[in-house]
Amino acid sequence: MRTVGVEEELLLVDPGTGEPQARAAAVLARAAQEGAGQDVFAKELHDEQVEFATHPQSKMADLGAEIIRCRKDAARHAEGLGGAVVALATSPLPVKPTITMNSRYLWMAREFGLATQVRLVCGCHVHVSVESEDEGVAVLDRIRPWLSVLTALSANSPFWQGRDTQYASYRSQVWDLWPMAGPAEIFGSAERYHQCVADLMATEVVRDKGMVYFDARLSQRYPTVEIRVADVCLHPDTAVLVAAISRGLVDTAAREWRASREPFGHTAGLLRLATWRAARSGLSENLLDPPTMRPRPAVDVVRALLDHVGDALDDNGDLDRAHEAVAALMRRGNGARIQREVMERTGSLREVVVACVRHTQA
Repeated sequence: MRTVGVEEELLLVDPGTGEPQARAAAVLARAAQEGAGQDVFAKELHDEQVEFATHPQSKMADLGAEIIRCRKDAARHAEGLGGAVVALATSPLPVKPTITMNSRYLWMAREFGLATQVRLVCGCHVHVSVESEDEGVAVLDRIRPWLSVLTALSANSPFWQGRDTQYASYRSQVWDLWPMAGPAEIFGSAERYHQCVADLMATEVVRDKGMVYFDARLSQRYPTVEIRVADVCLHPDTAVLVAAISRGLVDTAAREWRASREPFGHTAGLLRLATWRAARSGLSENLLDPPTMRPRPAVDVVRALLDHVGDALDDNGDLDRAHEAVAALMRRGNGARIQREVMERTGSLREVVVACVRHTQA
């Protein structure tokens, strides 16, 4: 059974006003002082956010327990400084983000200007183990059309700088300001993948391999495929669902490769439209059906995704959990829907943040 790890980025906010706080350095210092078990936390591009990474897990129940534990630990460290953490992919309230002081982030700020300074967004990255780079690249080629559905499921960023964007995942739109972000074309081999990365590096627009922001890529540090399309999920159980489906996609793609089934030949341009559609409407309207790239009701596309990975989910013991989680998500709504419901009820973006602080631990 493949192992799965999750990286989540959380916003640091004032629990009274809901406004982002530039407290990451202090939160990380408190975590370091505590010692054992707190090495999962790391700094990010902005001082208003903190990241954690779970350990590789085989069982989704164990992964879910670790996500909850890490969120609670992050909340405890922030509370010790008079703050709070919240799983929001963008800040509903206006913010002028603070660049974290290290050489890499300062280079990005100089090179990309305002685009770096405003890009305070929080994502969820899923690492799924692969047996080799050849298998990993074959997986990347075959999961491409399905990734936009993960964006729709996780969508959790309807507000930006105090306004309703009319998007379910505005984070994905902000993220695409990076010139090296988005879907890739089919690679065909590990050699071709590495040549593509080398070509990007040779432009000198990209400082290092960590800035090759494909929607899914080979990890530099681990023997994994890293899937990077999801908003940070408001609820831990949605993050576990995204992780379970991601593992199912990797398993299914690896089996297709071994059976000599060719990947869908959709262009990166079509895939970018599928991502935009998912970001715009989330689960509320049509999505682009992955095999055909034609509009289809979101509920049908999600069902098609579950069917596509069904055998892998069953083999991993995740089938019932995934179906139950999707049904609950459809009833309750993703983070974008919940945020808008709070806004409609209260008329206050501050109350949106306060409510989401509670949801983060649920």
